[in-house]
This record gives sequence, C-alpha cells and structure tokens, in this order.
Amino acid sequence: MEQIEEFITGYGYIAIFLMLVLGIVGLPIPDEVMMTIVGFFTHTGILNYPLAIIVSFFGALVGMMISYLIGRKAGRPFIDKFGKWIGLKEKRMLKVENWLKKYGPYSLIFGYFIPGIRHVTCYFSGIGKMELKTYTLFAAIGAFLWSFIFITIGRMLGILY
Repeated sequence: MEQIEEFITGYGYIAIFLMLVLGIVGLPIPDEVMMTIVGFFTHTGILNYPLAIIVSFFGALVGMMISYLIGRKAGRPFIDKFGKWIGLKEKRMLKVENWLKKYGPYSLIFGYFIPGIRHVTCYFSGIGKMELKTYTLFAAIGAFLWSFIFITIGRMLGILY
C-alpha cells in the first residue's frame, strides 16, 4: 500500500493511468485500494478531484480496450488450444457466448465492481466478438461509475479521517 502511495505522489496522474491500464489487463494491482487512495489524495489536495476521475476513467477504459482486443484477436485460438485444460470446452464456450449476447453489455457495468470479474468480462467480450460500439459504450459507463464511486469513497474517508 505504501508503494502505491509513493508511486502516486511521485508520478501523479501518469502513475494512476498506468497502474489502472496494467491492473485492468490483469497484473495484480489492487485497483479498488488504489482508487480509494487517489480519492483520499483529492481530499488532502495532493490531487485534483475532477482530474483524478477523468484520468482514472481513461486509464480503466484503455485497459478494458486492450483486454477486449487481446480477447478478440488471440482469445479463441488460445481457448481452442488450451481450453480443455482449464475447463473451457466448446460446449461451455457456446454457453458463455450465448450468455454474453444476452447479458454481456450489462455484465461489463456490474462486473466492474467485482474484482477478477471485470478482467474476465473484457476478455470474453472480445472472444465472443461483442460489437465494438456496444462494448465501448458499456465499458465506458462501467469505467466512469467505478472511478467516480471509488474516488468519492476515498474522498469521503478523508473527510471522516
């Protein structure tokens, strides 16, 4: 946690952007904790509240777009080759694709708030070939809500602290 604080205070908005991009793609970065720290820093004056939300939104959205593109380009061949070893056989993949067609856009918004799920929904949206416009719209809504809520929680904790 201290490393995240030091990284943000040392590199500011660039650190927030990069950590979110890498965290959404799948590196083990505690995104929710980081966003709460960002919110706290907006309370103390180290960061600007609206700018922190905007930078966080774009960092999360870029990470989601990268994950989608990886899923779209490499996901299906990877699952066809190695899926049987991780329980993703063709029958299960068809179920996932059908579920994504029905609920996929909404899963991007709600899945954003569940660690681990937001990463999977991005990749599977690409694998399931969700239309890019639809994906981008719902990914952007989820990224904004998530950034706004967690930064605001951190800011409120700063007020209570």
